[in-house]
Amino acid sequence: MSDGELLLICGALLAAGIAAAVLASRIRVPGLLLFLGLGMLLGSDGAGLIAFDDYELTQRVGIIALVLILFEGGLAAGWGEIRPVLRPALALATAGTALTAVIGGLIAAWLFDISILEGMLLGSIVSCTDGAAIFSLLRGSTLRRRLARTLEGEAGFNDPVAVLLVVGFVDWIKKPDYGIVDMLVSMAEEMAIGAVVGVIVGRLAVLALSRVRLSSAGLYPVASIAICTLAFGTADVIHGSGFLAVYLAGLAIGSSDLPAKRTIVTFHEGLAWVAQLGMFFTLGLLVFPSQFGDIAVEGTVLALAAVVVARPLAVFAATMFQGFEVREQLVLGWAGLRGAVPVVLATFPVLAGVPDSERFFNIVFFAVLVSTLLQGTTFEAFARRLGVTTNERALPTPLTNRRAIQRLGAEVIEFEVGPLDAATGVRVRDLGLPRDALLNVIVRGEQAIPPRGSTQIQPGDRLHVLVRQEVAIEFSELLERWRQGPVGPPPRPPREWRSVPSVSSTRPLDRERDGDPSAPTHVNGIPVVDRLRTRRDGVSGALVVLEDGRFAVTGPIVMVGGSSALARNAQRRLAYAKDDAEMAWWREVIGAVAADGSVPARAPRADSVVDATPE
Repeated sequence: MSDGELLLICGALLAAGIAAAVLASRIRVPGLLLFLGLGMLLGSDGAGLIAFDDYELTQRVGIIALVLILFEGGLAAGWGEIRPVLRPALALATAGTALTAVIGGLIAAWLFDISILEGMLLGSIVSCTDGAAIFSLLRGSTLRRRLARTLEGEAGFNDPVAVLLVVGFVDWIKKPDYGIVDMLVSMAEEMAIGAVVGVIVGRLAVLALSRVRLSSAGLYPVASIAICTLAFGTADVIHGSGFLAVYLAGLAIGSSDLPAKRTIVTFHEGLAWVAQLGMFFTLGLLVFPSQFGDIAVEGTVLALAAVVVARPLAVFAATMFQGFEVREQLVLGWAGLRGAVPVVLATFPVLAGVPDSERFFNIVFFAVLVSTLLQGTTFEAFARRLGVTTNERALPTPLTNRRAIQRLGAEVIEFEVGPLDAATGVRVRDLGLPRDALLNVIVRGEQAIPPRGSTQIQPGDRLHVLVRQEVAIEFSELLERWRQGPVGPPPRPPREWRSVPSVSSTRPLDRERDGDPSAPTHVNGIPVVDRLRTRRDGVSGALVVLEDGRFAVTGPIVMVGGSSALARNAQRRLAYAKDDAEMAWWREVIGAVAADGSVPARAPRADSVVDATPE
């Protein structure tokens, strides 16, 4: 095969993978299944274009892919998100995985008439959830944030546990003098070494990247790949868990305030997709669908045993005292998606020469297909039926460095507008934002829209609001009004025509009489029906519409009048403005009064009389 042909095939496979991901999102099927199907289609039992039966190469591809996927999972999460759910995540990853393996193993030994050790080996292979499948599922889910973060943490931590269980049972089967004590000691040592290596490599990496300024932004992803491989390689060489080390290193970088963190995260997100595509495609090539006829029933039974019995029982036991409701435990139990990880683990006994291991591989592969198809297509509907979903994405993509903003005393709150929300169709200036909150950006589809007062909110918009921590609790009440209402100003009453000129006035602010100048409810005893602008240059003030149809400017100076008179007064204030911020405010007032067409035009010289009170 020439270099051009090889590159052509690689490009075609990547394009096919993208098309499969797009198709999967539209037909509500896990995209990873389509990647598997693509490999099976092109493999020996399909079109026969690629003859492949190399278990060792498959295992190597799978391990490299899992390293990249786990590292990206740690980057995307960060300790700030995982720490609140660390206890339940670790409980599910350790006790939950072990219990799933034991329960599934006993069921497998009874169903397939094999030894207890062989059953435990099968149970261990299917005990872990797949990081790639879980991360892919959660990114499009609206599951409650705590449940989503618990599943994400479990998916990152349980791969090392499952690997050690599989290796331990393989050794137990192959070595007559090997026992449960040897297995537990080996697991404890490898987990401890992996944890230490991951923490050290992660901290050293953060320290180095924060102090050294690389000459090109493109070098930061290169450095992150070096960190990823160093973490895994160091732990593996000294007989530790490389998977745990690489996930912890990713968590360390994901929790940092590195200058190029967004570049690193984006790069590894794309790299993880390439890794998933390569891994699932390779696994699809390795299997022979013609052999499924003999093990279809066994694979289906094993999948149902793991999904319906082993995983739910293990979840209930592991999260018994973790503060979860029964319906939340049911969802955690149903969320144990199997993916490529169990299939990669199934290559371990094949390469170790365990008797009947190729049959185990086919059973596991078919069980993974059934499990992923069954759980992946029903998970969101199941969670929604139990009432544990929200109106927000489970794992939103951050646009800013949240930790840096939190350190400065603020929070970034993301609000996704639903089609039935009260905020739909409302202008930004009518959202009722408090003075200590600022709408930074509106994400509409794939575009970032700078918000203006006249910008109208549309369904599907994601509003990113910067809020001071002092008002974060009160702000939650505003978010509820954005959902349920009321939002926006009351309808303006019709203007009553008068036979006398509308009197305008200018006077100093009286706080006892006027209240908060940034959110006035009455001016000169007349109710406010609309707020057109809020002053945001460090001085409290607003431009509002009164019930009688006139405009009012509040702040250090209170001005009331019709459009022409108010504009003339604002022009005079503009001429004597003390700084650029004040000049910008008066220009904004003049422009807003001129642009607002909701107040009817007045009769000639209807507002020409000005009653100017000394300031």
